[in-house]
Amino acid sequence: MTDRPDGTVAAIGERALIERLRRRVGRHPAWIALGIGDDAALIEPGRGEVAVLTTDSLIEDVHFRRRWSPAAAIGRRALAVNLSDLAAMGATPRACLLSLGLPVDLGVAEFDALVDGLVELADAAGAPLVGGNIARSPGPLVVDVTVQGSVRRRRALVRSGARPGDELYVTGALGGARAGLRLLERGLDRAEASEAERRCLDRYERPEPRLRTGRSVSRQGAASAAIDLSDGLADGVRQMAEASRLGAAVDAAAVPIDPSVTEVAAAIDATPFELALAGGDDYELLFAVPPRKRRTFLAAVKRAGETSATRIGRLTADRALAIEDAGASRPLGDAGFAHFRV
Repeated sequence: MTDRPDGTVAAIGERALIERLRRRVGRHPAWIALGIGDDAALIEPGRGEVAVLTTDSLIEDVHFRRRWSPAAAIGRRALAVNLSDLAAMGATPRACLLSLGLPVDLGVAEFDALVDGLVELADAAGAPLVGGNIARSPGPLVVDVTVQGSVRRRRALVRSGARPGDELYVTGALGGARAGLRLLERGLDRAEASEAERRCLDRYERPEPRLRTGRSVSRQGAASAAIDLSDGLADGVRQMAEASRLGAAVDAAAVPIDPSVTEVAAAIDATPFELALAGGDDYELLFAVPPRKRRTFLAAVKRAGETSATRIGRLTADRALAIEDAGASRPLGDAGFAHFRV
């Protein structure tokens, strides 16, 4: 019965689902003393390191739509958003936990694909799945992931460490994931999508957490603060500045925009800069870098080999948050995702 992918999760029950999940998990690394199968997992602490813990919930019709995105992409993304938090701290992943609230009509094949998507990324990132929980949901599908990592105590990157005059750098290019989400909201037919549209969809459904970049910058002590852009560039700049009790000036012309965004922006009634400023689903990183460490920082990013970094502004002693554009200045505003914004 447990080998059959047809039917619903309610038809085969919790124990069969756990067994299906267990068989999808590969061999554990040496630091996992006990994984799936007991009341809790046992993980050996890293020598001279502190634990880094983060958790995120993805809720159907809030963070994703099952009718839009494949189940494997939902599972992968649920882990990726947590790994991005570790990347922003300069931490190394060590293990993850998965808790699922499953609607009774969820198909077993969809369950399998969701778990496979998460486990594929978990294996690649070195964050093996070591436990979790499965429960029945009376409504939406809920995917809750907790990740444990580790970092040397004095190398952890935090939001509050920035100083006046630090330069702001962002990894990669922005706006692609937000454009992909807008395309899905407008009912894009995947079979007829252009190359640029497919790239935007991939950025939304398969974000790449910048783990190697975060670790490389952390180990070199090359940044004073960092944050992952889960809710957009504007939100990330604001949160870092507020945590450090500073202001910030963002150079609009310097913000790196995904080339695919420029191709699709008109079709979704948005400007490329708007998508780059407000879109957080790219899960890139924002760093505050002292000018004297600029070369060390850029060398650390290059050594990581994941992506590039672009200087987009600076942190200021006053508390103003501004966008500088063509010689004029305007408030940064409150662009970005917020759960309870009215």
